[in-house]
Amino acid sequence: MLELHQFRHSAFCLKVRMALRAKGLSFQEVEVTPGIGQLAVFRLSGQRQVPVLVDGETVVADSTAICRYLDELQPEPPLIPKDPRAVAQIQLIEDWADTTLAASVRSALLQAAVDDSDLRSALLPDDVPGPIRQVMTGVPTGWLNGLNELFGQEERSAMLNNLIAMADALTSESVLVGNALSLADLAVAAQISLLRFPASSGSLLAGRGVPGISDHPRLQSLFNWRDQLDDRLFQPDPSPV
Repeated sequence: MLELHQFRHSAFCLKVRMALRAKGLSFQEVEVTPGIGQLAVFRLSGQRQVPVLVDGETVVADSTAICRYLDELQPEPPLIPKDPRAVAQIQLIEDWADTTLAASVRSALLQAAVDDSDLRSALLPDDVPGPIRQVMTGVPTGWLNGLNELFGQEERSAMLNNLIAMADALTSESVLVGNALSLADLAVAAQISLLRFPASSGSLLAGRGVPGISDHPRLQSLFNWRDQLDDRLFQPDPSPV
């Protein structure tokens, strides 16, 4: 069975989980403990970052490389079509989502976590010991205020403008390129899932997000689009995954 070594709340790991679900592939999630758990990832892949996919003797790192591997492993339905024009559009959108959007989303989520101790707690890995969890959630917000400067108004405005433009063009049934779900959809949906967490994130996080963005009236169609995709891919499955 395929093994996905991951951080549960990493957008890049979510992107791969969505790809695996879209392909209908069975897989086992292996949650990596930050720090010591990354040593095992290094022994597997030669680097400490996740996601890492293990398929027997084959080990693939990096979300884009994994998704391309899955397209070869299970060609239907394709996440990257044959049409060269569509491929170019998908690659541009995915690259924007994985770089520019991802950086802004991380900064926005960090700022929200600084301001909300409950959100900080919910984002911690499940195996974090209770005393450490208490320390992390009990840090006075004032001690962390300097981190708010990481997400400036200019970066926030640029992200909002890009997301609003996308939201204005989407309905809940839309896809970003062509007429079928593609890697572009997964890359964008995964990143915005850190701005407002979907149902698949679990009860502690579902519906929570970054104030001013998760509840922005112009972005609701974008989050509804993401929610439809989340429901489609992560609906309860009677078979073990």
